[in-house]
Amino acid sequence: MKKLSIIILLASTFLLQACVHKLVTVPVKVAYKTTKGVVKGTVAVTKAIIPGGDEDEDDGKKNKK
Repeated sequence: MKKLSIIILLASTFLLQACVHKLVTVPVKVAYKTTKGVVKGTVAVTKAIIPGGDEDEDDGKKNKK
């Protein structure tokens, strides 16, 4: 009887690991995707605020050639 209870405890531990894995990874994935979207939006806004910032650098390269 004691062996059966140990086997049941070990089996339930392995089965619960999948649930814990989902509980941890799903919020992390959501946070990563949200942060990635915010950073892309910030870069787009920054580029819109500073128009022609890249053109000045390109003009200098073209003149040197």
